[in-house]
Amino acid sequence: MFGLKSVYFYLLAVQITLIKILKKFYFSSKNYNKSLESITPQQVYYSPNPFLLSIISSYKNQSFKINEVDPNVFWLEDKKKNSEQAHKFLWLNLIDRKGDQKNLKKIIYIWMLKNSKYQKKIWETSTLSARIISWILNIDIILNNSTFDFKKNFLNSIVAQSNHLKKNIKFEKNDCKKIEVLTALILSGLVFKEYKDNFDLGIKEMEKLVKNYFDKEGFPLTRNPSDLIFFVKYLILCRKCIDDAQNYVPEFLDTIIDQSLKCISGILTPSNQIPLFNGGTEDNLEQFNNFSNMLDFRSKNKKRFIGGIHIFINKNNALFFEVGEPPKKGFSQSYQSGPLSFEYYLDGKKIITNCGFGSNISSKAKLLSRLTSAQSTLTLNDTSVTKFERSKLVNKIFGNSIKNTFKISDFGFIENKDQIQSFASHNGYEKNFGCIYKRKISIDKSTKNLSGCDELIKKKDGRPINYSFRFHLYPGLTAVKTMGGNSVLIQLSKNKSLIFTINNEPILVEKSIFLGGNKILDSVCITISGNLVNKNKTIHWEIKKNI
Repeated sequence: MFGLKSVYFYLLAVQITLIKILKKFYFSSKNYNKSLESITPQQVYYSPNPFLLSIISSYKNQSFKINEVDPNVFWLEDKKKNSEQAHKFLWLNLIDRKGDQKNLKKIIYIWMLKNSKYQKKIWETSTLSARIISWILNIDIILNNSTFDFKKNFLNSIVAQSNHLKKNIKFEKNDCKKIEVLTALILSGLVFKEYKDNFDLGIKEMEKLVKNYFDKEGFPLTRNPSDLIFFVKYLILCRKCIDDAQNYVPEFLDTIIDQSLKCISGILTPSNQIPLFNGGTEDNLEQFNNFSNMLDFRSKNKKRFIGGIHIFINKNNALFFEVGEPPKKGFSQSYQSGPLSFEYYLDGKKIITNCGFGSNISSKAKLLSRLTSAQSTLTLNDTSVTKFERSKLVNKIFGNSIKNTFKISDFGFIENKDQIQSFASHNGYEKNFGCIYKRKISIDKSTKNLSGCDELIKKKDGRPINYSFRFHLYPGLTAVKTMGGNSVLIQLSKNKSLIFTINNEPILVEKSIFLGGNKILDSVCITISGNLVNKNKTIHWEIKKNI
């Protein structure tokens, strides 16, 4: 079954690669660039609030003095360390709007002279979409006191780039890039009445995308919390612009925004971040929350089960428990093989973590971050529960998708006046090792102690199996084995520590790495290892305050 799926994706990757090669030559032709030309918009019918650009801009507390920049050297590639970001024009959010606008017009004018025709790098889907969005959200500032020729060239450039997106949207397989494209088309259709068809197409395709990308609760089928945040930003941007332009807001847009905000509200950690599952990165969401609250997009409706993650919070303590099954192959490019892994917060401080995704570090680090050993859960013979696609061609087109799956069963939840408890099992190791893995985790409401019970159930006899339970500690925490050898002291601060205890099992403190902040940080990992032959194994452990 999975072999046939892999063959299908390989053949599809070959097809897409051939199309890309043909498009490369066609896009560079005079005929294609001529086809992008269309009528010049007569006027701007709606001017969006430039403040809205801050919702998708990654820039924070920075400033940019546009009048101190030499327009003649701004676009010199050898002078730009990050030319891709420059061509996105998201830095427009940083300019001094009260200062001299002449330099800005010169920079844009030079860009149009150099890049009016298709260029692979500069017209890449994500870069081009961001550029259109940035230009449109700042269109009043750009066109203020502009000459007739500059205005005409600028508007024609937006039209040509939008036409390129419209012609090629059917070839875009990356859903995150597709939402960027659709946002750009929707905005172009709002500001230019001559191109209302861009708006109609954008809304139609966005409704399809939302239907196919989110589950019934409003969480992405990738099961990646970072994807949730990414999508909601663009959905809110579109919704706000449509409303400000006094257009009818489609019902599906209000529905998915409301659902997704409820998911975000529920999944936020005590440190105002997202838990590190399935490609999630440790971005602080304070800026996003402030922005959405300012625009009156908010929700305090908290859920216990979101996107395959079970969440239980007791005051400032929290546990995030991975009890979801793998996403389908087409949505699994960022999936991390960590069934029954967890992240734990005590008094608002993260104690137990997964290693994180590491998407912006290196391909090797990215792959390492997806292995089961990089998650706070069980591995057998240091083998990941999930296998990943090895075809370089498939990976290049679709990302490193998964090749196999497993089932979660016996999932349950108990809460009373004394404790909160969650439990589940998975069969990911049954086929190769004949084992079922069960995990039960509890938080004591009064003491705040965390306890767990891990069971390995042998379904069939076989060769000896090495097991390892890993508990990755958050960077900055230190761990030292105690004299008895069955406990570990976790140092939180100078005067505060925890004790990790286990009965009759040897404990190791090993080196680990943390990738959740998109840079490599050293950390440590508490590991419980042993050998299993033909018997079941039950391990009880506890993390409590050191008195």
